[in-house]
Amino acid sequence: MSEISRNGVGGGGQPGRIGIGLELDDIHMKILEVLRENGRISVAALAERVGISRASAYTRFEALRADGAIKRFTAEIDHVRAGLGITALIFVTVRQQMWKQFRAELARMPEVEYCAITTGQHDAMIQVRVSDVAAVHTMVTERLANIPAVKATETVFILDEVLRRPYVLPSDGQQSRPARRTAQETQGDVPLGKMRFVGAAEGRAALQKED
Repeated sequence: MSEISRNGVGGGGQPGRIGIGLELDDIHMKILEVLRENGRISVAALAERVGISRASAYTRFEALRADGAIKRFTAEIDHVRAGLGITALIFVTVRQQMWKQFRAELARMPEVEYCAITTGQHDAMIQVRVSDVAAVHTMVTERLANIPAVKATETVFILDEVLRRPYVLPSDGQQSRPARRTAQETQGDVPLGKMRFVGAAEGRAALQKED
């Protein structure tokens, strides 16, 4: 592992340390990009897509698994075809001294797909997938309401899941970021109804001209 970590940096990318010390370089990122499209791809096909030898692809893939960068492989299903056509977000306000109980009770609810502790008006967000609206109503009014740790809830039904990615990578934002234009190039090039952000230096210069 130390040999891979020491020699793994290439392509001019900035490495990022993870797990037990593996340095993620551009090649590792390309491997993760390919696996995002097809997690069952063969090592030979992976090596060809990334542009490295089969031995190197296998070594790097196993290093990513051993280091914890790749946690596990799983199947992605069509929830509607599986009979779970209703998805809802339930925002929960938790009694602050009873977090342990809240976590324990939530773990006993198999219909809960995801839960996150959040900032803002509520303390947690729960995502559930069920067969019908009545199942959401039962969960909120009978199950969550009977948990002493739950102080209040707010339910939002999801009408359409516009975008869902298995995961995102640091390189994703770099690929979609447009070329930066100067203030002179963008001046007066703002359609009606759109917003334009002015940098601090530009704003001060404009004020000095007005004075």
